[in-house]
Amino acid sequence: MVDQPGAGIYPEYWEADVVLRDGGTAHLRPIRPEDADALQAFHAGQSQASIYMRFFSFKPKLSGKEVRRFTEVDHVNRVAFVITIGGEIMGVGRYDRLDDPAEAEVAFNISDKHQGRGIGSILLEHLAVAARENGIRRFTAEVLPENRKMLMVFADAGYDLTRQFDDGVVSVEFNIDPTEKSRAVMESREHRAEARSVRDLLAPSSVAVIGASRKWGTVGYQLLEHIIEGGFKGPVYAVNPEAFELAGMLSFGKLSEIPDPVQLAIIAVPYEEVPAVVADCAAAGVKGLVVATAGFADDGERGLARQHELVRQARANGMRVVGPESLGMLNTNPDVSLNASMAPSMPPRGGLGLFTQSAAVGVAVYAAASRRRLGISSFLSAGNRADVSGNDAMQYWEDDPDTSAVGLYLESIGNPRKFSRLARRLSRSKPVIVAKSDVTGLRLPPGHEVRTTQAPSAALDAMMRQAGVIRVDTIEQLMDIAQVVSTQPLPNGPGVAVFSNSVALATVVADTAVPAGLDIVRTVTDVDLDAGMSVALPAFRERVRAVLADDHVNALVAALLPARGLTVEALAGVLAECAEEAGKPVVAAFSGILDASIHVEGLVGGPGKPRLPCYSNSGSAVAALAAIVEYAQWVGRDHGLFAEPEGCDADGTRETLAAMLSGVTGEKLRKLDAGAAATLLSGYGINVVPTFGFGTPEEAVAAAESIGWPVVLKTTDPALRHRLDLGGVRLDIQDAASLRQNIDQMHRALKPYGSPSLELQAMAPVGQACTFRAMEDPLLGPVLSFGLAGDAVNLLEDWAHRVPPLSAADLHDIIRSPRASRKLFGYQGLPPVDVGALEDIAARLAKLKDDHPGIALVELNPVLAGPTGATILGADVWIANAAQRTDSARRAMRG
Repeated sequence: MVDQPGAGIYPEYWEADVVLRDGGTAHLRPIRPEDADALQAFHAGQSQASIYMRFFSFKPKLSGKEVRRFTEVDHVNRVAFVITIGGEIMGVGRYDRLDDPAEAEVAFNISDKHQGRGIGSILLEHLAVAARENGIRRFTAEVLPENRKMLMVFADAGYDLTRQFDDGVVSVEFNIDPTEKSRAVMESREHRAEARSVRDLLAPSSVAVIGASRKWGTVGYQLLEHIIEGGFKGPVYAVNPEAFELAGMLSFGKLSEIPDPVQLAIIAVPYEEVPAVVADCAAAGVKGLVVATAGFADDGERGLARQHELVRQARANGMRVVGPESLGMLNTNPDVSLNASMAPSMPPRGGLGLFTQSAAVGVAVYAAASRRRLGISSFLSAGNRADVSGNDAMQYWEDDPDTSAVGLYLESIGNPRKFSRLARRLSRSKPVIVAKSDVTGLRLPPGHEVRTTQAPSAALDAMMRQAGVIRVDTIEQLMDIAQVVSTQPLPNGPGVAVFSNSVALATVVADTAVPAGLDIVRTVTDVDLDAGMSVALPAFRERVRAVLADDHVNALVAALLPARGLTVEALAGVLAECAEEAGKPVVAAFSGILDASIHVEGLVGGPGKPRLPCYSNSGSAVAALAAIVEYAQWVGRDHGLFAEPEGCDADGTRETLAAMLSGVTGEKLRKLDAGAAATLLSGYGINVVPTFGFGTPEEAVAAAESIGWPVVLKTTDPALRHRLDLGGVRLDIQDAASLRQNIDQMHRALKPYGSPSLELQAMAPVGQACTFRAMEDPLLGPVLSFGLAGDAVNLLEDWAHRVPPLSAADLHDIIRSPRASRKLFGYQGLPPVDVGALEDIAARLAKLKDDHPGIALVELNPVLAGPTGATILGADVWIANAAQRTDSARRAMRG
């Protein structure tokens, strides 16, 4: 056994709400002594077979000694978790540390009524995380051969198992450190469960509107009316204790009076009535809630407490929550036809999935989509985003055959690491467009409770680009792009043809397109649209077909001025048909049209025919097409595997870091001295050229003799130590006499700065000075930054940022993204540097930060990159108590 500080203290942060395999929710927490009666009741409810599987014998009742042993644990050497629904225990998982302190035995007991819901797998994940936190690296278990379900839990977890059959028992042993396979298994299970939970919300078998009203204009009236008029295919119930009849049908006084099961409840009652309504829903077995009511986290601390209780109450009873203060949601699939929203009518069916947060933004996004005549597959307004989030929606849309593109307007991001992981996967098959303001993550909108970021503002945008997200600033830009990706194929390259009936307009388009990253391969301006409908339209069609048939043309921009006798609908229809025939995207800009009744912004085309994305100005058309070309290039790129550099000692570094953190309390940071920093970094193959301090010139000479000539003399002042121009560094000192002279000169030169002390370092090969920075951010987790040292980063903030884990493509991009990175590739006749050496440092530093959140900040400066390697001359490291990451090797609902 291993005694550790804090043993016996209840680890509240281990508690988590979880989504089960069937989309329901439950609460997971460490067991407590007061669970004695509940545990005994759980045991009594099990079948004889289940009891025998767990204890290898039948015992109808646990003894008092057994109950105490099972419920009184120290949370270090003995850990147990329970999963509860409605306060009732549905499963128990536990480990007991063995004589080998790195090994523990695990055991599980799952309720017969809840077999097949994935409870055992979730318990195993959480036990493994707790065990690793307590220094345990291996799990063992003894299982009866006939207990196939438990053996499958172990086999399907993704760990490398060893099995041994002896004396009628199967002994299982496995290392619990996360592997690529175990992470993939966890993420796959998480994906299926969360997608199922959202699917049950968007395609319920039945709906009840609680707070339905006969008063025109009220939220309850409109929600009920919209569900009925939207043609929802399942039964709809109105709940209002003061009305006998609503919307032409019988009204129920309360949910319990409804004779049939209700899957989805729409809640539109005053906020003080919400807790009682949620309790009624729990008792009735409702699976999902849409809370339109306001007055929660948007009402200060008091409202936030109400919101916490609402979510806790719902999740503990197996329910997901959309809202509060939600605009609602809709699903245009004809087999569902659900308009449980404030939208007055069902939008046209299409391939765009939309997610918003606050109701006001939801109205704006929905209105913009309606103006553009965009077809929608499903729409979800999360309101305060207390439970169901954009991450949940992306899990659902990834498998939804009705959705071909996704648009999200994010006012806050609760779990960016998970967002990055999901978006990277979803973007490979469906475009993901995200609109967010420049302050998203820096400050919180009213009603939202998430962490804020301390990383540079560009880091969140970099994380999105890294994940393949099409990032925009406004709702209109989101719709500009959405109308293309939801109707047009992706281009195979950046080659674009400009097609116009105006030379001047074509020139404007070309001048806009080239800086946006498009390659103008053809410009067609001899387009005559004034010959009348019967002549001009066929000729127009043939010219467009001919241009699109060019193998060098990957997309076409049509910039057209008004023409006599030709309507916008007719021209757009021809362009849409040609685009469909060629399998290439076409966008059109109709400029100079003064008649406001003519629709030129959005999808234009005849009924039952292909529709074309159109714009009132060519700049918007070009910007949308450029964003899609960039996305298509990301999709078609080989991203490589996540970097796993050789020679990284995670376990040894973890032990070293734990010893260094001894005595660091609260949120205090501790800066390591140069020796300790070098030791910590060396565990991941990040080797820093050592420095040697001295007091007298004689000590300096002795140190230089041991290092070997030539040497570098530098000040220890952090602001001056890299400043050659201010006298903080002297290079290429060849002998003792020169060293003594330079020491004297530096002391005199630095006297105005307070006479800082000096140190020596071996002379490194010349090269371009670069800098790396890695930090632990409260919102994003680990963030890696790279730039060229000096004014580029100090004055111009010319940094590149990425969020680990990094793929080979990410490593390639981070070194090449700073504007000054041209200096690494033979700038002004200088030899190119060894970029591979810089990528290797980036890979090791990213892996170090991803593995060890207790390393709060690392700065490598300068890193001299030469033609045949890179040398790290300085490293500053700060450590601190690690915060709980927003994404880990266990499933938990965090948004």
